Amino acid sequence: MNILVVGRHAEILKTVVGLINSEPKWKGIGAITDDDAIRAFEDNAVDLVLFGGGVEEASEHVLRERFLQKNANIKFIRHYGGGSGLLFGEIYEAMGKPSSI
Repeated sequence: MNILVVGRHAEILKTVVGLINSEPKWKGIGAITDDDAIRAFEDNAVDLVLFGGGVEEASEHVLRERFLQKNANIKFIRHYGGGSGLLFGEIYEAMGKPSSI
């Protein structure tokens, strides 16, 4: 499962992508800017988009609309922090799967 993480803080983005990549069946892809996010979405078969803190509401809205035009089944979550257990739980919930944690 490919997960696109859009965040505005490089170190936090790196940490979240690293946590996602610690799960063998997941691949995290990070993007700081909206343009980076659009490119990453177009270059990868993204299953889920995670918006991190710092992503402005207007940017999130534009990205959601753009991504939904390309993939009507894409899932979205907003992650505000709280550790790996919470992050993984949010991802499993968004995908409609029971958590393995």
